[in-house]
Amino acid sequence: MGLSARAFRLFVVQCRMFSGHIHLKPGLFFLRASFIALFFTTCTLAPLPTAEDKPFVVALDSAPTQLDPRFATDAYSERIDHLLFSALVKVDKEGEIVPDLAERWEIKDNTRYTFYIRKDVRFHDGHSLTSEDVRYTYESILDEATASPHKKTYEIIKRIETPNATTISFILEKPYAPFLVDIGRGIIPKHIAEKNPDQFSSRLVGSGPFSFVSYELDHAVELRAFPNYFGGKPDIQKLLFRIIPEDSTRLLELSKGNIDLLQNAFPPDAIPRLQQDPKLKIEIAPSTTYSYLGFNLSDPVLKNKLVRQAIAHAIDKEKITKYIFRGFAIPANNLLTNQHWAHVTTKEIVYNPQRGSQLLDEAKFLPDSSGTRFRLTYKTSQNELSRRVAEVIQEQLSRIGIAVTIKSYEWGTYYSDIKSGNFQIFSLSWVGVSDPDIYYDLFHSQSVPPNGSNRVRYQNERIDHLVEEGRVIIDRDKRKIIYKEVQEILAEELPYINLWHAQNVAVMKKAVKGYTLYPDGDFISLKEVRFYDF
Repeated sequence: MGLSARAFRLFVVQCRMFSGHIHLKPGLFFLRASFIALFFTTCTLAPLPTAEDKPFVVALDSAPTQLDPRFATDAYSERIDHLLFSALVKVDKEGEIVPDLAERWEIKDNTRYTFYIRKDVRFHDGHSLTSEDVRYTYESILDEATASPHKKTYEIIKRIETPNATTISFILEKPYAPFLVDIGRGIIPKHIAEKNPDQFSSRLVGSGPFSFVSYELDHAVELRAFPNYFGGKPDIQKLLFRIIPEDSTRLLELSKGNIDLLQNAFPPDAIPRLQQDPKLKIEIAPSTTYSYLGFNLSDPVLKNKLVRQAIAHAIDKEKITKYIFRGFAIPANNLLTNQHWAHVTTKEIVYNPQRGSQLLDEAKFLPDSSGTRFRLTYKTSQNELSRRVAEVIQEQLSRIGIAVTIKSYEWGTYYSDIKSGNFQIFSLSWVGVSDPDIYYDLFHSQSVPPNGSNRVRYQNERIDHLVEEGRVIIDRDKRKIIYKEVQEILAEELPYINLWHAQNVAVMKKAVKGYTLYPDGDFISLKEVRFYDF
């Protein structure tokens, strides 16, 4: 019978282990022959687990909301998308733009980007991927009827040309500095999506290292290795993302051996215990993930800058990162990490609750007989770490007379409320921050959802001008000057309060080999993982 590569390796190991216990006296030919025959029969017929028998399990603390790359906006959706879909280019673990579907590209006059596509790429249904599929993907995003949240990103495209099956050119209205970053979106098959546009999001077909099997809503996403992936078939045959919102349940499943990998999906205070488990190993690496406290700037209380500054003075980031994150997070001075080329250190609002109280007095929010100045609702997800952070912030704000009510929701409801502006204050994280053009998406007055991610409804004409200018200037040194002013204005205005940059921490079975932590928390290195748990 045929054996998979993993089963054959296991067969050899079992035979070697068994043969190490054979001790035959010279001259016992018949016994020796019979024993050897029995030995090989035993090795051949023993049930051998294969990679197909059991999936490689990754646990998530919240569910992906949309796996169609035209609509995906949350971190888990985009991370899984990178396994299902290939893009023209991708970001490597050093944060550099490198080829994916495109073997190479040329840039002319900073407005014409021509990509030359590999000839050996196939979709999961066997069809070849061509320039027409790339063209269809972006024209679909730009189509008003599609209602893609990424539409505004690509409105800079004037036209798309496909002179042949492996060449595509994007002609831009004007120079656009982050174009190479933005063009890294997963490509969908025209012949499927065009025929059944309403069904594609539930019957996903891409050209990535894994193909889609199923998504049981809020329970699990199942993928299967794609044997014809142009980068080589993954060693993992089945990949299962289990959605387990409760920290205690995830940790229990990990200890029982039912989870193979957890990444940033456990409370930091569990790390010392996990480090003592002989079956597990832990890897730690820097991260670009940025956590913040956001305000509804349409709220009659929170639109007052003095109130936001008072709240910033009341939050002890040092204590939170030390005691809740156990040192696995670094207080943030900025959205951009200190290592980012555009980062500048801005004026820090230090922990000083006395100053916070003074600012609230200046804003005419005086305490009542109970010491309360006003009340706020703080929305968060049901993630246990997020709730703990909310409780600490609740206690710290109470010291300056702000009464906070915490409301936690399952991820889908919570995320929908944040996008629709149904909140007063909330906390979230941005992952995968690479180009400072993110400031346009977050703070330009025209980027309010569904046109972008300005969920706090921030408006500032000077910021609008700067982030527009930062897009069209290609020279990095000149862009840095622009974004220096952007960061200084935001540090004063505080539409967000900078909280921290968390480190990437992954815990996995010791049998897992080849997993690489990416700064943005991407799962793409799962295609390189080797796992022989026997």
